[in-house]
Amino acid sequence: MEQGTEDVPVVYLHEIKRQYMQGEAPLIILNGVKLALWAGQSVALVAPSGSGKSTLLHIAGLLETPDQGEVYVGGAPTSQLSDTERTLLRRTEIGFVYQSHRLLPEFSALENVMLPQMIRGLKKSETVKRATEILGYLGLADRLKHRPAELSGGEQQRVAIARAVANAPRVLLADEPTGNLDPHTADHVFQALMQLVKATQVAMLIATHNMELAGRMDRRVSIVDGQIVEME
Repeated sequence: MEQGTEDVPVVYLHEIKRQYMQGEAPLIILNGVKLALWAGQSVALVAPSGSGKSTLLHIAGLLETPDQGEVYVGGAPTSQLSDTERTLLRRTEIGFVYQSHRLLPEFSALENVMLPQMIRGLKKSETVKRATEILGYLGLADRLKHRPAELSGGEQQRVAIARAVANAPRVLLADEPTGNLDPHTADHVFQALMQLVKATQVAMLIATHNMELAGRMDRRVSIVDGQIVEME
């Protein structure tokens, strides 16, 4: 897939290095990672457990700070931002979907999708309208008032996707979003993700072990010796 119409990637990881101490010795996880995510492009991150997939997602999503290197969002560097500025940037520009849906059990599907918008400061009427539209788009129009316990696994994950895109982020980061689902449900959730990418032109990076799903995305990358390698 060709790059988006913008001159700069939505997110660009430049020379990212990250290591942890394992006893007395450093364990190098990322060693000079370079990765560009473009608007409207879906990228699969396929690598073995322990290779650094989650670390890379956390750094791309400004949840974790690299030891060296820079994370650019919309062409702007983020390393010198305060914690408050990073939080605001995540709230407006970045959406997250995890393997576990992490929905708030005491709230309905609609309320779970409204909350991020209300935290951002939107009026309640606006949040109701947008949450209803997104859930309807994902095939959940008749589940708006249901709480998570009343939804199937696939429905819960689609609510989680709706919540992730509620504030119209420019990038969507997903960590094994279909890992807890059966193949049929996983395919349904994956299709919903791909539809959102095309409809909203969000850039999407998904960490996954599912090669069949990865094969249906625009790009596939892996982590080899701490660096990003493009796959066929």
